[in-house]
Amino acid sequence: MNAPRDATIDLQLTVNGHEAKARVEARLSLCDLLRDSLHLTGTHAGCEHGVCGACTVLLDGQPVRACITLAAACDGRAVTTVEGLSGPLVDRLRAAFHAEHALQCGYCTPGMLVSAVDLLERKPGAEEDEIRRDMSGNLCRCTGYVGIVRAIRSCAQG
Repeated sequence: MNAPRDATIDLQLTVNGHEAKARVEARLSLCDLLRDSLHLTGTHAGCEHGVCGACTVLLDGQPVRACITLAAACDGRAVTTVEGLSGPLVDRLRAAFHAEHALQCGYCTPGMLVSAVDLLERKPGAEEDEIRRDMSGNLCRCTGYVGIVRAIRSCAQG
């Protein structure tokens, strides 16, 4: 049986290492929870159809599109947004994005960084073709991807 459209759900999750509790509408997206309720605006709502990758976050360490992930499905789980990324790899990626001119308007950058961290943690020595393939789900309308790929490749340990 379907829940009424105005049903609310109490949930508890860990966001960027901090416990968060919220009462949300059953149909609320994770992206809207992060931005509107938790004020973590680094997660960008782009297409709102799961296509562009601007809203990419890590859910229990796996990349997901926050715009098509229901907040209610995240109860008891861990979410890492761009604001929660830290460590030497992240520092290198941020510096490389700057050095390689891998950002212009910056709208795609949070999703790109989250996806790049995931990619390089899974494939530390990723080659250019792997980077292009694995990052193909993140769209950028400004850079042409050359700088983005160079930045990620410069951080690959290979």
